[in-house]
Amino acid sequence: MRTIKEVAVLSGVSVRTLQYYDEIGLLKPAKVTGAGYRLYDDESINTLQQILLFKELEFPLKDIKRIMENPNFNKEEALSRQKTLLKAKRDRLNRLLDLIGRLEQGETYMSFKEFDLSEYIQALEQFKKENTEEIMKYWGSTEAFDEFIKRARDHESSIAQTAVEYYGSVEKYTDAMKESLSHFSENMEKMRKIKEKGYVEKNKDLMEQLTSDVSRDVKSEEVQNIIGQMLNLLDEEDQPTMDLGENYYDKLIDGYLHNPKLIEAMDQQYCKGASKFIGEALQYYLKKKTCNSKFRII
Repeated sequence: MRTIKEVAVLSGVSVRTLQYYDEIGLLKPAKVTGAGYRLYDDESINTLQQILLFKELEFPLKDIKRIMENPNFNKEEALSRQKTLLKAKRDRLNRLLDLIGRLEQGETYMSFKEFDLSEYIQALEQFKKENTEEIMKYWGSTEAFDEFIKRARDHESSIAQTAVEYYGSVEKYTDAMKESLSHFSENMEKMRKIKEKGYVEKNKDLMEQLTSDVSRDVKSEEVQNIIGQMLNLLDEEDQPTMDLGENYYDKLIDGYLHNPKLIEAMDQQYCKGASKFIGEALQYYLKKKTCNSKFRII
């Protein structure tokens, strides 16, 4: 048995982190003494190794907990998959290091080949093989889905660039798309319900209210209340399972404030200054409150 301090030294994980893992039920000690000291056995250490491997692959703690609590969780299979993913990550880092070396030597052109989308495209191909019925139902034909995959291949560089901007890395983008594909039918049904329940019209009405007077202080309770309604428009059961990316709202705000085409379109649709007003109102709201919504402002 090892004490929590010994495990912290062995693993490089802080004592507070190990305590937190215990609190959330991710890694329980093998034993707690009468004095309240946590003790860890070899099995606990092995579990911690699994957790750290998942963390190295940037899995959120809630997902690690869900995976490892699954009755069908297989450590050997998990290690094999982790090994494959870590090799892919290593190869990508090697390509990026090579790119940095070339840039340091004065190379100015950056092709986004270093941000390989092959795993994402493979996931689309695999989804097609395993979900023909759903593709036929929601896409109309497998040919239509083939065209979608072809566009992904044809525009790999631009998609990779967008992926990095919105998600921080191609890996995070690919993981998000895989998760979304795993809930494909469910999400499509939710999108249908979004239309049927009038959410689009409600969002449009709120946007009209928001831009009815752009001379108002964006920090005012009235304006912030409208923004709050827009960002939390969907009932929880109607929210699609999709990750918009850690930088989604930053990119959205930046578009309203600095994208000439978006500014022109919003100002023409509503009134002069509307785009800047929306961007600043949204920016203030998100600075003050945590936004849990998955629904994009239209």
